[in-house]
Amino acid sequence: MAMTVHLDVVSAEVEIFSGLVETVQITGSEGELGIHPGHAPLITGLRPGMVRVVKQYGDEELIYIAGGILEVQPGSITVLADTAVRAEDLDEQAAEDAKKHAEETIAKGGADFDYAEAAIELAEAIAQLRLIQKLRK
Repeated sequence: MAMTVHLDVVSAEVEIFSGLVETVQITGSEGELGIHPGHAPLITGLRPGMVRVVKQYGDEELIYIAGGILEVQPGSITVLADTAVRAEDLDEQAAEDAKKHAEETIAKGGADFDYAEAAIELAEAIAQLRLIQKLRK
């Protein structure tokens, strides 16, 4: 039997996953991370993107997060997400609309323009669309 570690993925609204996993792939603030049982302790910020969970016995689950914090301890992994949604629950049209809105906002600019906020909105929409495309494959 494969080694496992306990994973919790939670947001302010809901606990989206809690259980034993064989591996977790996630986008940290410095790049892609692969977490396995026995990983060194770690705390890092998370960027918008996909959490790929390989559960005990090999089943896979994909979760979208809009940033947050990852904590890895010897016996557990915790993802405290700003927003967390199961991949199959993402709304493709809403993500397309959000991407278009962010691109238009960036193109317009202006005196009251908040580039950081528009860039975050664009990154979140692109991450959702990538995850939706990955589900289709």
